[in-house]
Amino acid sequence: MQAIIDAANAVFKPVIGLGAPSIMLIVLTLLALLFRVKFTRALEGGIRLAIALTAIGDIINLLTSAYQKPLSDFVKSTGIHLSITDVGWAPLGTITWGSPYTLFFLLVMIILNVVMLVLNKTNTLDVDIFDIWHISFTALMAMYFGANLFVATILILYIGVLKIINSDLMKPTFNDLLDAPDENPMTTTHLNYMMNPIIMVFDKLFDKLFPWLDKYDFDSAELNKKIGFWGSHFAIGVYLGIFIGLLARQDVKTILTLSFTGGTCLELFSLIGSWFIAAVEPLSQGISDFATKRFKGRTFNIGLDWPFIAGRAEVWAAANVLAPIMLIEALVLPGNHIMPLGSIIAMGVTPALLVVTRGKIIRMIIIGAIEMPIFLWAGTLSAPFITGVAKTVGAFPAGVSSGTQIAEATKEGPIEQFLAYLVGKASQGEITFILYAALALIAYCLIFWWYAKQMKKRNAEYAAAKENN
Repeated sequence: MQAIIDAANAVFKPVIGLGAPSIMLIVLTLLALLFRVKFTRALEGGIRLAIALTAIGDIINLLTSAYQKPLSDFVKSTGIHLSITDVGWAPLGTITWGSPYTLFFLLVMIILNVVMLVLNKTNTLDVDIFDIWHISFTALMAMYFGANLFVATILILYIGVLKIINSDLMKPTFNDLLDAPDENPMTTTHLNYMMNPIIMVFDKLFDKLFPWLDKYDFDSAELNKKIGFWGSHFAIGVYLGIFIGLLARQDVKTILTLSFTGGTCLELFSLIGSWFIAAVEPLSQGISDFATKRFKGRTFNIGLDWPFIAGRAEVWAAANVLAPIMLIEALVLPGNHIMPLGSIIAMGVTPALLVVTRGKIIRMIIIGAIEMPIFLWAGTLSAPFITGVAKTVGAFPAGVSSGTQIAEATKEGPIEQFLAYLVGKASQGEITFILYAALALIAYCLIFWWYAKQMKKRNAEYAAAKENN
């Protein structure tokens, strides 16, 4: 096993050090060449994708940086004090990539994906190798709490199969949200979408109990058609800036700056979203030609990072409204010890809400508020693991007191963190935890099975609608 770990590190470590945009430039270009796309077209697609990822990252940093201080001021003015510091996703990514096991888990996930493709259990080729750190985080957390490498590997294979299947289930919804044709290959295996089954439960309850709420909902595109500027992406960003500024008791200059920043970011997100489609077009055509010749027209999808859907204004509208809600919940939630700050713009929460509700903003906000405790409890649970590993690998954030625990309030995969904890504890042989872990793993599978049935019904409706048109 150690030889495999060493081999994985030797192969992948030089590439991983280049960063996500450079990795995706290489991966997308090589994939396109593999499917016999001309070199210049393949390279063009890779460069476009690297630029799109860089732009999205910069805009996210701009938005979160601008809004973090006002929200911190809100925390100070209310006297909120919790013992675990929310440092956001970046330190956690650094910590996880600092482990030699992460590249081993990357190799395991690549092999799993290839096997599922060959056996025709998926149509998705997952190229988002940078974000393997999320599932590696789950495995490392299980090992921290007592699991050995073999058990941790089995756990992430179990989760990995389901998240790859989920990428196929979501594909028609992505087409709908992006107004993209069927041949658009973009989907994702990102771990944040494994909250879909939980969200679907609440969404179905809305269908039964509160369907009348939908008549008060709005779609930013439809609203824009009716009232022009006032329903545009950048107008919604302006409204959110005013809302957050007033909530945090900022002066007029700061409120205006927040408004303009919010408007700029939401407008740019919409623009950059189209860059992803253009970036994968050469590869899409190459895959289509290859499938027609070799697999009798079998359709293949490409698993990207989640931001290709970031152009939908609902993602950011819900995230900004949920920010103060999360702060209030953190204050009163029993068992929570994490102060939401670094991940206050909840990107680990809202993309899955968008997919399940298909952009119904009222549902996104209400369901998001209901599920937020799961994220806060998971952040509290994982804090000893994150803090300990950060100090071991020398990645503990500067400026944070050495006696303070760190975590992320909206870390993707909160359910998976609970599974990691239970599997780790069960590995120590305690009967109670063995029972809890077994029940949790069964429940995890059963709710996904139910969710898959609902998504297949939705996808059949999409197909029927296209036939009628």
